[in-house]
Amino acid sequence: MADEVPITPAGMATLKARYHLLFSDERPKLVEVISWAAGNGDRSENGDYIYGRKKLREIDRELSHLARRMKAVRVIDPAQQEDRGRAWFGATVTIADEDDNERVLTLVGEDEADASIGRISWRSPLARALRGAAIGDLRTVQLPAGAKEYEVMAIAYPR
Repeated sequence: MADEVPITPAGMATLKARYHLLFSDERPKLVEVISWAAGNGDRSENGDYIYGRKKLREIDRELSHLARRMKAVRVIDPAQQEDRGRAWFGATVTIADEDDNERVLTLVGEDEADASIGRISWRSPLARALRGAAIGDLRTVQLPAGAKEYEVMAIAYPR
């Protein structure tokens, strides 16, 4: 799993929904505004035209990025994980540090990571340290502030 870019089914659905929204809704509306603005005469001083073209380039860049990402990722459904006793992609892991401060983290793909809600990238240092861990295992993670040890308290997968 080193070279592939994993993503959960929900993460892939989010990428597809964003692509569909941009391609089927936002882009056509913007093209309509640009066409209207272009018909108004001098384009060099036409704010609607200039802004519209800039915004269209941004949307096209994002569409291109999303298309590349959707081709590069491999959908992995954590509910299908057979080894549920260890932390693998898609697992929700409860860890505790030396001071018994607990954190609940879900190991997800890069495109769906959001540390503020406990979703960390499968490739982050903490996730790499937790890979393959079982309940009760101690794992040391190199953080910017130094090494920190965590104990795996619980592991769960979606049903």
